[in-house]
Parts: sequence; C-alpha cells; structure tokens
Amino acid sequence: MRNGGEDFCQILYLLGVQPIWDGPSRRVVDLEIIPLSVLERPRVDVTLRISGMFRDAFPQLVKLTSKAINLVSNLNEDDKFNPLAGASRDGDSINRIFGSAPGSYGAGLQELISNSNWENINDFGESFLNWSKWTYSDNLEPVEDKKSLENALKNVQLVVHNQDNKEHDILDSDDYYQFQGGLSSAVKKLNGKLPEMYHGDLSKFGLSKISKLQEEINKVVISRILNPKWINGMKDNGYKGAFEFSATLDYLYAFDASTEVVSDWCYEEVYKSWLCDHDLRNFFLENNPWALRDIAQRFLEIVNRKMWNNCSSDVIENLKNIIINTDSIIEKNEF
Repeated sequence: MRNGGEDFCQILYLLGVQPIWDGPSRRVVDLEIIPLSVLERPRVDVTLRISGMFRDAFPQLVKLTSKAINLVSNLNEDDKFNPLAGASRDGDSINRIFGSAPGSYGAGLQELISNSNWENINDFGESFLNWSKWTYSDNLEPVEDKKSLENALKNVQLVVHNQDNKEHDILDSDDYYQFQGGLSSAVKKLNGKLPEMYHGDLSKFGLSKISKLQEEINKVVISRILNPKWINGMKDNGYKGAFEFSATLDYLYAFDASTEVVSDWCYEEVYKSWLCDHDLRNFFLENNPWALRDIAQRFLEIVNRKMWNNCSSDVIENLKNIIINTDSIIEKNEF
C-alpha cells in the first residue's frame, strides 16, 4: 500500500521473471521469463509467507506470484540453474505461497511470548508451521498443506523481511518478530540450522538498503531505545509512555528467542539506561509501576533462560528487589 512494488521486484527477479506492461495504462498484463543467458546466474527458489492483510487486500498479486512460480517450475533447465524446476521434475511440491487460515491473522508466536510458554526455539518453529500451513495459488482457494510448507522451508538458506516505512521500527511491533522470527525458527526446526537473516529497508523509493537482522536490531537499540530524546518523549506520555518501554523490551526478547541474534551488550545497556537511572525509576513508580515490574520480570526471565550470559549477580539481585518493591507499592496503591 505504501511502497513502489519493491517486494515483487525482488521476488520476480530472484526467480528470473519480468513483468509485461501495458504501455498506455502502465498495468502489468503478463509475465515473461528472463533467459539464463541474460540473467547470468542461477534462478532462486523463493518461498513467501504472506500476511492475512496482504491476502485480503492483494489477491491479484498472489495470482501473479503463483503464475511466476509455475512458469519457472515448468522450464526445461538444469537443476543447478533452476532448483524449482528440479523439484517439479522430482515430483516434489512447488507450493511456495503460504499464509494463515482464511479469516485468521498473525503467525502464532504472540501467545508463546506473552505467556513465556516455550522451552526452546523449536516451539516457535512448530507454532509458525501450524499457523502458516495454508497454501495460496492462482485460484485463491487456500488448501491446508503442512507437508508442502515443511518441504519448502527445509532447504531455505536466507530469510528477509522488508520494512516499507520509517513510522516505526522492528522493535515497535510484534509483527516483525512473529513473521521473521517465526519463519527462521521453523527453518531451524526442520534442518537444524538458522538461516541467514536480513532486513530490507524500503522506506525511501529508489534507495532500498539490505542489512543483516542483527545489525538492524543493534541500530534500533542505539538510535531509539537508548536515545535520551526517545526516553524523555515517552516520559511526557505518562502511563502509556511507561508501557512502551515494557513493550519494546518484550519485542527485543522475542527476537532473541526466535532468532538468537540479540547480543548481550543490548540487554546490558538497556538495563543500565532504564533501571539504573534514578529519575526514570521514579517515573515508572509514579506513572505505571506495573510496567516497571514487567520490565524487571522480563529481564530476570532473560537471565534465567541464559539469553543474557554475562549478567552479574548484582544485577540479578537488583532485579529481584525491584520486583519485590514494586509489588509492595502496587498492593498499597502508593502511586
């Protein structure tokens, strides 16, 4: 809805397909294969996990992508230059467009994260598979087919999630970790190894940038989460501002749980910036002590799950004291 079609530029070009345009209307009327001699590289087998909103709003793009996949899978090309055609000749499923069940939305990770109801990364992978096992194709009639999803993901080497605006960042919403974290954890569950994970910045038309997911997370931590301007801005918003601190830590934790790319320094610096600042602690206590308790509890969980490995005993003791003191204040309604 906001970008210039960069997502589909990526998909089609990786497959080695290009659109045919109607000149006067500038509408895409068909697709054509880019010959390998022009492409000068092997075609890439691309799998999509579409959102429920995308499914509902852009059925014509689902059909277009399905057509591109079918075109490539039927080419008479060597497997090493066209793995999708190779899979088709071997009798494997070539379903490559997956989403949630009709009428449902999300990727199934939110409840696991919110309730801390998980043991290891495979739990996220299994939940993602169960929520994403519907195939979508040119007839737009979804079919439940978990086996096809597993077959498509077991060979995935790289996962990319694009962001088309700068109104928010990847630690501002549960959508980012649900889809990229869920897909990445599903790949690990199926083949035992996490894929390469990348973030696509498509916020400026014609100036798209691709970076590693870990680099994007580090950038967001430095530029927003630890930024005094953002911290002071949240303080101006009282109760809701305090909630945003807690939500941001939840999203950071969720990315780590599902992708294992968050560094120890992120937790250490956030802890120091938020919980070792006397004025900020008072802000939480005066405006939203529940948020302070949730932040301390989440940090303690992060430590207990060994996601923050170099955490000192003093930090653990301080977190426990914050929880005890905040609970006491909440019980006495002293806020």
